[in-house]
Amino acid sequence: MIEPFDDNYFMRQALVEAQLAMEEDEVPVGAVVVSKGKIIGRGRNQTERLLDVTAHAEILAISAAANYLGAKYLRDCILYVTLEPCSMCAGALFWSQIGKVVFGAEDEKRGFLKEGGKLHPKTQLIGPIMREESSELLKQFFRGKR
Repeated sequence: MIEPFDDNYFMRQALVEAQLAMEEDEVPVGAVVVSKGKIIGRGRNQTERLLDVTAHAEILAISAAANYLGAKYLRDCILYVTLEPCSMCAGALFWSQIGKVVFGAEDEKRGFLKEGGKLHPKTQLIGPIMREESSELLKQFFRGKR
């Protein structure tokens, strides 16, 4: 039986956020935070719009989820993000004690795995999933910049 709200469903929701970022001329990375099968936080890169180097999709989604829950810890939540988090975002995920991180494409240049970063010991990491869709948005964006 196909689960209607599985990892692919929520990654598609993160891809919607990434597409919105691209339409706003931001690097197309999107994220959603899920709790008990419900999206409680959304984010997309907004570093240009907000003139804030910390306005990454993951940070904005974490903040939205924490505000929704009224809590700083996201132990029972899942983050779906279209690109492997950077070290800064991995640090925020570590401190939020998020339960699971699911990412789309690897970030060979700035990903936290390459940089030797780590998540909270209880955080489960899954990925890549829907790598092609996530990578294609990034390729389209950067082709347009050249």
